[in-house]
Order: sequence, then structure tokens, then C-alpha cells
Amino acid sequence: MPPSPSADFDRRTLLRAVPGLLTLFASSVSAAWRPAFADTRSEVSPESFVAEIAPGVYAHRGQIALYAPANEGDISNAGFIVGREAVAVIDTGGSARIGARLHQAIRSITPLPIRYVINTHMHPDHVFGNAAFEADQPAFVGHHKLARGLSARADRYLSINKEALGEEAFAGTKIVLPTLAISTPTVLDLGGREILLEPQKTAHTDNDLIVRDRQTGTVFLGDLLFSEHAPTLDGSILGWMAVLDTLTKEPIQRVVPGHGGPSMPWPDAAAPLRHYLQVIADEIRAMIKANRTLSEATESVGLSEKSAWSLFEDYHVRNVSAAFAELEWE
Repeated sequence: MPPSPSADFDRRTLLRAVPGLLTLFASSVSAAWRPAFADTRSEVSPESFVAEIAPGVYAHRGQIALYAPANEGDISNAGFIVGREAVAVIDTGGSARIGARLHQAIRSITPLPIRYVINTHMHPDHVFGNAAFEADQPAFVGHHKLARGLSARADRYLSINKEALGEEAFAGTKIVLPTLAISTPTVLDLGGREILLEPQKTAHTDNDLIVRDRQTGTVFLGDLLFSEHAPTLDGSILGWMAVLDTLTKEPIQRVVPGHGGPSMPWPDAAAPLRHYLQVIADEIRAMIKANRTLSEATESVGLSEKSAWSLFEDYHVRNVSAAFAELEWE
């Protein structure tokens, strides 16, 4: 029996609708499976810029990349902790523009005052977003050696990174030094929520500071922990290994690294970095014992680690050079 005209119309209508329904279904599936840590392009909403990794604890994952206009300096992790009365920000990104995105994300989640902006160390990709928070008049917090180290490198940091990002992406970026220096373990109260700040001995830099949220056991390690991104040594390889050895013995629920991650189990998260540092130290010691030169060391030390890290060729030789200079005086 042939279909009636009305049935044929319904079939044609359905067939015309199928592509649109498939597109809608694909979009729904894509949204459902989209990573929580989205990229930082301007069209990304503030809510997508961060993810809640523990109750009241939020983290943003920066890109594994070098400074470039396309990423606007968004190459490191950042985050914030929300108490009953106030917010503490931990690192602010690599430009004022990225800091502003983080600020917008905070405001999309809570209207509470931003009482503290904490920098885990002095490197530009972690502190250059500070300017976006000046209007909130928070305490800018850092290791007691941070101000000295950042001030000494300020002109160089500003020049190099402005050139890398370009005028537009770098606009508004400036150095904002700490107003609260941490020299001993210090507790900050966000209202019913305490966070513990612990200055470290020279490791990744000479001004590393970790932030512990006592309520959830979450620890922001800054660049004391790298994941995926090749480590960068700007302090002491021996000190860095010692700090990691101490921290891996402590009960910590999760950590936020300075790069990669951004929420990782502990102590497993430390294993690749600790291995990388040990390989470099062992091989350099063998080179020194054999009376090999720094030049020879940079051509061979640690190459077995190349496949384990992104941006290896951008940072590894620098790490070998710094470690060689330290270890030849053991």
C-alpha cells in the first residue's frame, strides 16, 4: 500500500531534520566529554577557565608552551581557595590579560573579597598577572627572598616577555612585588578555612613557597613540581631533590603542579621529576669524575629523558649547565 501524502510529508520532514539532530547530538556528546580544563582563548567563558578540584579549591591549567602571542602568556597553572569570608589566589599567570581572566573566573564563582594574592616563586609566568588584582587591594604574598630576586631581574623579565608576547598581549603587565614576606611557616585565615604557607630552602629557585589547604589536603607546589613540561632549574639540583624527598613522605591528598596536571595524586606525581633530577646528577658526577668538560656534558647528559618531557630541547641544556656548575664544587 503506497504511503499517504501526509506520511510522505512526515518522512521528508524527518529526513531534512536528521542532519540538524545529528549535529545537536554531536554537540551534546562533545560538551559532555570536553575536558574540565579548557583552553584560554577569549571566547572561553570565565567558568570554563578553572575547575573545582576539591571543595572550594579551584585550579586553572596553563598550556604546555613557550611564551607566544597566541597563548598570551598562559603557560603555567594558577588557582584560588574560597573560605567563608575571603579568597586567596595562588599564582596569576604570565600577563595582565591572563590575570584578568583568572579574576573574572573568581568573580563568576564568588563575590567574596580577594584578600591574598600568593606567588609561589618569582618567575614571570606565575607573577605577571598580579596587576589584574591591584584594584582589589589584597596583600601580595611571597617568599621573603622573592622581592629581591624579582627586582634584580625585573627589567630583563619585562623586556624578554614583552618581545615574546607582543604589545597587545603584554598590555598592562608590570611587576607587582610582595607586600607580605613569608620567612617562617605562616597560617592565613579565609574565614573558617586556614591555609598554611611554607617557605622552602633553595630548590627550583631560592624563593619557592608552597600553599597547603588544611581543609582538603590540597597543596599548591608551584614549580617545585613539573608534569609533562620539562623542568627548569634556577636554584639548586641538590636542594630540589632534598625538598622532594621531604615532601613525598608527607600525607597529602592532591597537589597542583606549576605546569601540567593540574590536580595530581601524591607522592606518585613527584616520581618522574625526581627521576629526571637524579639522572642528571648521576651522569654529571660521572662526567666530572672522568674530567669531562661542561661542553661535553651538555651534549650527552640526560638525553635518555628526552621522550619523557615536552619542551625538552628548550630547557634541558640549561639545566645541565646549572647542575654542572653546582656539582663540580661538591
